[in-house]
Amino acid sequence: MSLRRRLTLSLFAILLLFSINVGTHFWGSFARNQSMVAYRNTVNAAQLSTEVEQLLLEQRQRILVLSTLRGTTDDDLDTVELSQAEREIETIITRIRSLGDLSHDVTQLHYQRLWDSASTMLNDWLTYYRNYNDPSVEQDVEDPAVFLEVSQLLEELEQRQAFVALQRAKIIDRTIALTDRITVIGFIASILLTGTLGFFLIRYTNASLKRLKTGTQRIGSGDLNYRIKDMDDKGELGELADAFNDMSDKLRNAINEVRRAKDSADDANAAKSMFLANVSHELRTPLNAIIGYSEMLHDELADPREVDRPQFRQDLDKIILSGRQLLGLIDDILDLSKIETGKMELHAELFKPGEVIRELCDSLVPVVNRQDNQLEVEGLDGLPNMFSDAQKFRQILTNLLSNASKFTESGRIRLSARTLEEPRGWLEFSVSDTGIGMDADQQKRVFEAFIQAEDSTSANYGGTGLGLAICKEFCELMGGHISVESEPGVGSTFTVAVPADPGSGHAAA
Repeated sequence: MSLRRRLTLSLFAILLLFSINVGTHFWGSFARNQSMVAYRNTVNAAQLSTEVEQLLLEQRQRILVLSTLRGTTDDDLDTVELSQAEREIETIITRIRSLGDLSHDVTQLHYQRLWDSASTMLNDWLTYYRNYNDPSVEQDVEDPAVFLEVSQLLEELEQRQAFVALQRAKIIDRTIALTDRITVIGFIASILLTGTLGFFLIRYTNASLKRLKTGTQRIGSGDLNYRIKDMDDKGELGELADAFNDMSDKLRNAINEVRRAKDSADDANAAKSMFLANVSHELRTPLNAIIGYSEMLHDELADPREVDRPQFRQDLDKIILSGRQLLGLIDDILDLSKIETGKMELHAELFKPGEVIRELCDSLVPVVNRQDNQLEVEGLDGLPNMFSDAQKFRQILTNLLSNASKFTESGRIRLSARTLEEPRGWLEFSVSDTGIGMDADQQKRVFEAFIQAEDSTSANYGGTGLGLAICKEFCELMGGHISVESEPGVGSTFTVAVPADPGSGHAAA
């Protein structure tokens, strides 16, 4: 018999005994709970019976007094007294109903007889109270037979309930004693069986485990060429030895993969180091301008000569421009941080994309003209309204136009828009330039964070490599996508396709 079958049978036997023990334990717990419930019901029923009997006696005495007064005096029963009497009778009825809830199945007949008799008597008493002030109504409520009958039925019900509770308590006590004995026997049998099975399993597996231990020690020490052989066990332990041998081969492969992963991590670390260097450079450039022009203005204000206001305004404009460049860089870094931590959210609103494009094109005219480029816009008429994040839409096109202006000199930049037929409800925006372009490898990496087309791009053109990565994340957040087509020396075309409504975008994707 193989080790697997031995372990399976042993486990099955132990679990069977354990299940019996658990079952008998819960059976005993249930019996104890039932015993407690029966005891509490008996006590409550006895207390309630005594209370009902006392209430009936008090009400009977009050009716006898009223009957005597009615025959000797002309005093009427006022409204307050009538209401109090009705409440007291209602209280008695409620107590009798509660007594029925505590009754067992075998005492239901006794309770029903009590209920019928008590209901008739209490209804007669209630009628007597309500007709007390009417001399024409005669009602015999002094007859003690009905009251004695109700009292006798109440006493019989109480005795019957106590008898039933006592019998059930005896049965439950016997059940508890039986379950305790079964539990003790089961635990002892579990201990003996576990010890016996453990002894034989240890003897059976000791020799093979020693070979496995030697093999694992050799492999763990770094001898990945060692193989575990000559296993007496042809079952699971033999398969385990084969698994250790396979593990040795896989460890060798894993070590090679780790080395390759380390090289990739080093490349990623180098990319981030380059990014930090680029960011430091990009931060220093506007900061140097802000500090330099601020110091110039400070010195100029300290000069007793009259301030050159046009030059002063021009220097302030340069400080403002540098501050905006610095703010834009910080915003890009914060946006990327939000994207990587999953905290970037879409703030949807209804807007006209044509108007947004015209506004950002007007604001980017100085950026486009700086490299002596021409900006062309087409397809804005007839665009439908969009229900999306207008700020992110504006930032996507701003980044694309800024990149096109930065990498194009004395060329043409075109922004075109159109409505797609498939999928329906989508819009497409393309930004084309006649700039330096990219090859296939550069296009694969251009949307990665901290990556630029070439290592020399930042030194020659500036930037941190975040703009296109942010554009890609924003497009996906809006339910769309972005792609690029380019050829070195010819130019690039970035195409953004987004749904007019993000909900339709996810549905179509």
